[in-house]
Amino acid sequence: MLAIGGDLSSTRLINAYKLGIFPWFNPEEPILWWSPNPRGVITPAEFKLNRSTKKSIKRSNFSFTVNQAFSDVIQNCAKLRVKEGTWISDEMISAYTKLHEEKYAHSIEVWQNDKLVGGLYGIGLGALFCGESMFHLATDASKAAFWQLCELAKKFGIQLIDCQMQNSHLQTLGIYEIERNDFLTISAELQQASISSDVWHKRQLKYEW
Repeated sequence: MLAIGGDLSSTRLINAYKLGIFPWFNPEEPILWWSPNPRGVITPAEFKLNRSTKKSIKRSNFSFTVNQAFSDVIQNCAKLRVKEGTWISDEMISAYTKLHEEKYAHSIEVWQNDKLVGGLYGIGLGALFCGESMFHLATDASKAAFWQLCELAKKFGIQLIDCQMQNSHLQTLGIYEIERNDFLTISAELQQASISSDVWHKRQLKYEW
C-alpha cells in the first residue's frame, strides 16, 4: 500500500494507473492505493487453456462483444463478490463508468442464448491493458472472456495485460510475476505505443480458435 485518501476522479485514477497504482479498499474504509511487488502480468501470446476447458467453451455456444454492456459487467463483478466482500462499491462503479464514458475503461462480454453470462473490465493505456475484475454465471465464461481479450490484444498490438496480483487460478492461465520496477519500466514504454482505436470499438467479436 502506497497511500490513503484522495478521490476517484478520472484524472487521479488515470494518473495512478500510469504509475502502476490502483485503488483497492472496502466500502467502510478510506481509499487505499496499491502497487504490488511482485506484479502479476501476462503477454497475450502466453495465455493458455487446458484441453478440457477448450472443449467446455466450444460446447457452450458463447458469443463475445466489446464495450456493449460495460455497466452490466461491472455490476455483475460487484454483485457476485458481496458474500466474500467486494471492493467494487457504488463509488467505484460510478468512477469506472465515467472512465468508460471517457474511453479509458473497457469491457469484454460473454453471451449465451442472448443472456450475459460472463465478462471482464479494465483500463486501456496504449499497448497496456490493466485488468480489474471478471465474473461468470456460466461454467468457464470468465476464462472465455480472458481468452477473447488476449485474442483482441494480439490482433491490435496490446503487448501486456496487467493482472495486478497472481493467484493459483490465474497461474493456470499463464499469468506470471515480475518485479515491480521491471513492470513500471515496461508499462511506461507500452503506454506510449500507438495502437489502432478500432480495438475498443463496440462490436461483436469473431469466434476463432
